[in-house]
Parts: sequence; C-alpha cells; structure tokens
Amino acid sequence: MPVHSIHDTQPADRWEDAFLSGNGEYGIMVFGDPHRERIVHNHHRYVLPNESLGMRPPAVADRLEHVRDLILAGERERAQREFSDGRALAWTQSFHPGHVLHVDAVAKARPVEGYRRVTDFATGEVRVTWSDGEREWARRAFVSRPDAVAVVEITGPRLDLALRLSGELPGCPAEVTFTTSSQVTAEGEASLAVVGTYPPGPGAAGFAGVTRAVVTGGRITAEGDVVRVEGASRVVLLTRMDRSAPLPRTDALRASLTELPTDYDELLSHHAPVHGELYARAALDLGVADSDRGLPVGELVARADAEVLDGALVEALFHSGRYLLLSSSGVLPPRLTGLWLGAWGAAWSGDYTTDANINLQMAGTVLTGMPELIEPYAALIGGQIDDWRTNARTVYGTRGILAPSRTDGEHGLLFHLDDDWPWTMWLAGADWLLFPLFEYWQAIGDDDFLAGTLAPWLVEAAVFFEDFLTREDHEGHVVLVPSYSPEVGPKDALGVAGVNATMDVAAARHALTTAADVCAHLGIEQTSADRWRALAERLPPYRVDERGALAEFAWPGLETANDHRHISHLYPVWPLHDITPDDTPGLAAAAREALLRRGDENISGHGSLHRALVAARLKDGETAKANILKIVGRNMLFRSLMTSHNPDLEIYNADSAHCLPAVVVEMLLDSRPGVVELLPALPPEWPSGSLRGIFTRAGVSVDELTWDVTEGFARVVLTSPLERDVTLVCRSSVERRQVVHLLPRSPTAVTVPLTPR
Repeated sequence: MPVHSIHDTQPADRWEDAFLSGNGEYGIMVFGDPHRERIVHNHHRYVLPNESLGMRPPAVADRLEHVRDLILAGERERAQREFSDGRALAWTQSFHPGHVLHVDAVAKARPVEGYRRVTDFATGEVRVTWSDGEREWARRAFVSRPDAVAVVEITGPRLDLALRLSGELPGCPAEVTFTTSSQVTAEGEASLAVVGTYPPGPGAAGFAGVTRAVVTGGRITAEGDVVRVEGASRVVLLTRMDRSAPLPRTDALRASLTELPTDYDELLSHHAPVHGELYARAALDLGVADSDRGLPVGELVARADAEVLDGALVEALFHSGRYLLLSSSGVLPPRLTGLWLGAWGAAWSGDYTTDANINLQMAGTVLTGMPELIEPYAALIGGQIDDWRTNARTVYGTRGILAPSRTDGEHGLLFHLDDDWPWTMWLAGADWLLFPLFEYWQAIGDDDFLAGTLAPWLVEAAVFFEDFLTREDHEGHVVLVPSYSPEVGPKDALGVAGVNATMDVAAARHALTTAADVCAHLGIEQTSADRWRALAERLPPYRVDERGALAEFAWPGLETANDHRHISHLYPVWPLHDITPDDTPGLAAAAREALLRRGDENISGHGSLHRALVAARLKDGETAKANILKIVGRNMLFRSLMTSHNPDLEIYNADSAHCLPAVVVEMLLDSRPGVVELLPALPPEWPSGSLRGIFTRAGVSVDELTWDVTEGFARVVLTSPLERDVTLVCRSSVERRQVVHLLPRSPTAVTVPLTPR
C-alpha cells in the first residue's frame, strides 16, 4: 500500500530541508538536531512594504494607436518605450519569514540513538523521536485549521530547556527591528513574544508572534526573553501570529491563546479530520515494493535517476505534492515558496507570478480531489478584480479586465514593467488566470459559483477583447497589437513586443467563446454572446512555421526564439484543449514539433513540468517522462520533498512540488466535456497501478482507475452527479472509444482490454 508520509533518519541542518506543516495561513518549518531545534513560523500575509505601494499602471491609453502603428511598421523597441512612462522595474512587496522558536537543551547533551523525523501527510504532523539508548524523547508539531494555531508538544523523562522567540533569520534587512520578551503568568504558565517593526513608510507597521508555554511537572521561569523549563515531562507550545498597522497587540494574541485547550491530542483531534478528509480523497499506487516505499527520504531522493522514473519516488512526490498544496492553501493560494521561507530576500519577491507559476501550482487542485482549495484562489482574484478594471481602463481605455504579471496578494495593479518588460502588452492574463476557476466549474458543476462569481468576470474578459480588437489585417482578421508572449520576444531581438502572440490569440478566442457559452448556459446576455462568437470567428488562425512548428506569433516575419524556459505559445494545448490530436491533428503535430524544438534555458522546474503537461495532452508519454526526469534527475528535491527552481537545489520553490501531482494525473487521465481518456501518456515504468479520487472536466469523478499492461486490461469506476453519457477513450485498446451511460450518483465500472506492448 502507498505510504502517506516521509521519514528521515538524519536531522536537517538547514532550513531548506526542514519538514513542513501548515494550515493555509500559518506555516512552520522544523529543523535542527535534537538538542538544538529550530521552528520557523511563517504567515501567508507577511510581506515587506516597499515603494510599490501606491504605484499605478501607466496612463498610456492615448498613445495606443500610435504604438500600434509603430509595431506594425517594425519599430517594436520604440513602441515598447513609448507605451510606458519611463519607470524603472519595481517589484512587489516581498514575502518574508516571521520568527524562529528556539528549543535548546540546557543539560549536558546526551548521545542520540534511533533518530527519526516524520511528516505525516494524513494528519499534517511533523514528529521527531530519539533516545539515548535507555530513555525516549519526542516532539510533535502541526498547524491547526479550525483553531488557527501552531502547536508543538515536547515530551521526555526530564526536560531541561531554554525557549526563545527571535527574528534571527538570514538576510533580514537592518531596517527591520525586533523586540522580544517573556513572562510567567499567574496560572504558572509562560508567554513569549516577538514583534517585528517595518521601516517607516506606507503600509503595515509590523508583525508579531506570541507563544503560550504550558508545562507538566517541573518548574518554569522567565528571564529577559528566555523561558526556562526544568525537570518537566511535557511542554506544550501554542503560537499565533498577526500583521497590521499599527503594530499587532501582543496582549490580544496572548489573550486569544488562553481560550484554547492545552492538550495536544485534543487540538489534533480538531484538526486531523478536517485536513485528513481532504488529503485522503486521492491516492496513487504504482505497485512498487514496500521496501522501496519504506526508504528514508534522503535515500529515496539519492537514488533518483536521470533516465528512469522511479515508482516509489513518483508515489512519494504525488502524495507529498498534494500535502504541500493543501497545507499552503487557505487565506491565500500558494506563493512561489508555498507558505514557507527560512530566510529573507525571496527570489522574485516570493510572490504570485501570474504568467505561468501560479496556474501550474493550481493545476492539480481540482483534479486531485481538493476543489475546496479553489476558494482562496477565487478570493485572491476577487480581492483584486477592481484593480484589473483599473489596468484595462488606464492602459487601453477599454472596459473589462487586464491582469498583471505578478501580485504580492494585496493588490493587482499593473506596475511591474519597464521599457524592456512590456507587461502592459500581455493581453492573455485575465483569461489565463480565470481558467482554473472555469475548470472548477467544469468539474464540479457549481452553477451558483458560476452565476454569482465567475460569469461576470468571464464577461469582463470578453468585453476587454471586444473593445481592444479594432484593427484588421488585409484578410479581414482582427489583429492583436500590441501583443506579448511571456517572457520572450521574436527571434530577431528587435524588441519583445509583437503582433498576434499565439497565447494572446488563444486567450482572446477562449475568452470570447467561453463567455458566450456560459451566458447561454445561464440564459443571460444573449445579444452580447452572439456578438462575441462572431468576433471570435474573425481572430487569426494559428500559424505553423516553415519547420512545421506552431509559431509563437501568428504574424509573418516574427520568428520563434526557441531557447527559453517559457512555452506560452502552447496555451492552446494546455490547459485549453483548443489544439488536440483528435480534433486538430495537424496543429497537434505542429505543437509537438514546437515543444520538441524548445530549448530548456536554465531547466527551471516550472518550465519542465509545463512541458510535461503539454506532452501529456499530446499523448506523448516519452516527452512527458523526459521532463519529469529533469526534476528528479537533476538534484531539485530537498529532503522535505519541497523542490528547487533550478537544478542543484538552486532557489527554494514550490512550483514543481505542487505541479507534479497534476502531471501524473494528466499522464494517466485526460478529460474534457463529454470525454474521459484513459492512460493517454503512460510511461513504460508504470506497467500496472491504480489511481483513485480524481475529478474530471467531464463533470464525472474517477473513483478508481486500475491498469495492468501485462494482463491486458484497464478498469475504471466513474460516478456522475447527473445522468449523462460520457465517451470513454483508450488509445491502447482495441476498443478505442465507447459511450458509457451514467446514472446519477451510481458508480459504473468499465473494463477496457489493452493491446499488449
């Protein structure tokens, strides 16, 4: 049976290898040796105020027609300069860690035997145990969803400890100052506090953490900012955090902690069912040996191969990825680092990079059985939709919405640009970012969400293109100009601005047709829907270049620059299903050629798994596998199974960790309205196995898929909330396609014979 945990027999001596827990608001990182353990506390909303506060998009709408003329005349660099206001590139407020809980043994260090640390995916706990050969000690920790508190329990035959909170983390700016304190309360407990103050300026004043310490047996005292425990058998530590202006009140945090029970198991009993029910819905079994599943995570990672997909490692990454995605989703969706960071100065501000990364991280949210996690993603967009309207109005003078290329989670104004990075010209953003919400509706059929939240946003995405598309080419197609393909321009290097970027073409078509279809479904805006469909018909076709590859720009003379990590021009393949081997075989072949010709640049994790998702859609299991191997075979896995952005553990980054479960699902199941496909991109290393708890875009759930290539069968159990017909496709079967009639809430099993390899 699959193992829903990881364990290690060596302590983590750096924060990057810390074991992780989170409730979608707080995140903790547990590392260090038994006598000197550190627990970094993070908060999703901890961002360092900077000059971006108050910045607005450039007011350049009055220059639009002039800039269009420049681009069409080939003066693209000049157009980039003139469609800006000369600003320098400004960054979002940087996500930063909160504080450290120091747990230090004060007695003479005893020998450590049988050390073991565990992350339990099913409960959200991190556990550490060891002995001195005679006696045993244990530490347990988790972050509670229902009680909104980080909980630590320390037990042992005699605990002599020094406990302290600090802001002592690498890279902390000198301008951020900390005050720390401790006190013993009248109840015989202790309290620790840390307050971080931001530099003067706009924005929040600072952040704070307070820990309540409760001991069983022994004695507890406070001196300065240190709480000392002598001779106890148990210590329970409860922590809450906040960020605000003016500074958070530590007395309010302290008072809120006194309302909580202090029994670890009681608090865990509140949390584990909530977390566990979500986590337990999906599982992957690749039939690997239990001895392989039982390896310490360090050994599992060490045996990763650059040529063979190790089944035990893939299982672990599937389950770990879902666990980390769940643990970092709550008040906000996951950031570039999920919810965890052990040093200041996060790469790319640790924010939400919206042109690729956030969608890749969210790709498995609905598919792997956790549709509830779409709520924080919808809340992120809902909190910024007015800013998207401001962007469209200020930059283009249009109605509708224009999304930024990044956000820190606090606003969505388009300010991150300069003459070389013309993010004002990225037109696809709103459609791209709304797609996970549309996919949620396809899978769940939540018409209340559609009517009350999503449909109005989809309409605004269509309205933007309706106002924007005013130019035509000589064949009568509307022209998308200016247009930008993240994050690369045409091969001639004469500016990155262009015309008819394939991603923008795909987004315009999808925005217009989807808004029309949704309005028809809801019985609203029929006149507008007809107009949007007619406008979509006038969009230019995708372009295939002289090499037979799907071009990045559907405009003559703008050739594709292939050495780049992004593959934005393959948006029609994934996630849109606008290009498929069945419906558009010629374009699918061109898309595959474009995929194979694309270089890797720095072999970024998001770039590799984006390629794997596209390959799976194109039924190319070998290319999908090759791109997973770029992650597991190039030293990109920390010992928590968090991932790095680049090979050799360069830059702590959650893109690959969170995206990999979606890649596995796409290799084993593809779906679109009315169609479920089995084993579209099955690699040879997975000749048998099972996958359960998967939602599909066909509006049916796959309760379980089992397959055995050697025995020659695949069996799937489908359940639909409504009576409907679904076309079941399996390219490896002599029965390639069959229609299955599903009754409401009635699981239906179908066995498909497979052609032996």
